Amino acid sequence: MSAPARAAAPHPGGPGPVASRTDIPRLSFAVSSVRPLEHAAVPTLVFRLAVTRSGGGPVRSVLLTTAIRIDAARAAYEHADVPALAELFGQPEQWATSLRPLAWTRLTTVVPPFDTHTSIDLEVPCTGDCERALHTYFRALRSADVPLELLFNGTVFHTAVDGRLSTAQLPWDTETACRLPAAHWRELTARYFGPGSWVRLSSETGDRLGAYRTVHGLVDADRTVAALLDLAERAEPAGAA
Repeated sequence: MSAPARAAAPHPGGPGPVASRTDIPRLSFAVSSVRPLEHAAVPTLVFRLAVTRSGGGPVRSVLLTTAIRIDAARAAYEHADVPALAELFGQPEQWATSLRPLAWTRLTTVVPPFDTHTSIDLEVPCTGDCERALHTYFRALRSADVPLELLFNGTVFHTAVDGRLSTAQLPWDTETACRLPAAHWRELTARYFGPGSWVRLSSETGDRLGAYRTVHGLVDADRTVAALLDLAERAEPAGAA
């Protein structure tokens, strides 16, 4: 059920009538394209966001907050990596109830003045700081499309009927959806980080791993972990005996 639009706040100069619903700008959003940001310091996807106004007066600016999340229940899993998805949602027979949205990021953007429509870029980093769940999910879907939800809130500064500056809040149910090929994420992150899996370590464990690497003259974290796994495997038969 859609919530009613919030009325514009009264002018700070004194009490006055609250603007009627037709005097409040209605903003709608749509993602027109997604592309990698070239020559960025970290892997970044650019979501081109179309913004359209209906009703009310011209928009002077919007302080816009965008939450992006994966709508896991709407994805197609025919060719997915089931063991990887089981880490997140359990076994396939549980997915009817366990497929919950995965939070990706939250951005704050200032939309410049416009009359009826405009477009802005949302730059979304795809760095190692993202939660392991996201990396697992994108890896599991391989070449499938990942369904995304973009949820918006914020303050709209607009021209009131009397020409003065007024404000309104975006309704709580302002949102849009798009689909992102998982291959885009995989290709972009591989370009920066190389192929592989992402592992999150505590500071203490990271320091211990770094010390082991230095003592044994290993060139990188991958070879350090491989050496430790080899050592563990060689010790297994003796331990089992």
